[in-house]
Amino acid sequence: MATAPDTSDAALAALAGDVARLCLREGRTVSTAESCTGGYIAKVLTDLAGSSQWFTAGFVSYSNEAKTTLLGVPADLIAEHGAVSAPVVQAMAEGALRRAATQRAVAVSGIAGPGGGSAAKPVGTVWLACASTAADTRVQRFDFAGDRDQVRRATVRAALEALRAP
Repeated sequence: MATAPDTSDAALAALAGDVARLCLREGRTVSTAESCTGGYIAKVLTDLAGSSQWFTAGFVSYSNEAKTTLLGVPADLIAEHGAVSAPVVQAMAEGALRRAATQRAVAVSGIAGPGGGSAAKPVGTVWLACASTAADTRVQRFDFAGDRDQVRRATVRAALEALRAP
């Protein structure tokens, strides 16, 4: 049986350090657009001293209205697909990229629990998008196990891994 990825504070800090070094080496900046993590990704990134050199902005767009007003996600897109969906998370990432004028943005939207899930989107369902000015937006679905904290930590880890990927 495979062990779960390490989502300890130390492991998340190490991943954030990787993102920082990559941004500094490549001269790029990043931003975040977060729903289910409520700013957790931005918190881990900005825990690093000197992060203002490469971290531009974090958007916490927990409500559908915030996704629309802060990030420019069309309300009809949310109505058609739901907030926890590939099209919406892609629009969130691309909105953060534009509004923060960064070279890279990561966005997450999911169901952290303990309630709020459905048969189609159970607790632990998370959509993640990574947008870049240099490549097409990548979108991925995750099905994380665990309680609210475990789902959120796993989402933060996945987002940091997405930001450090080429």
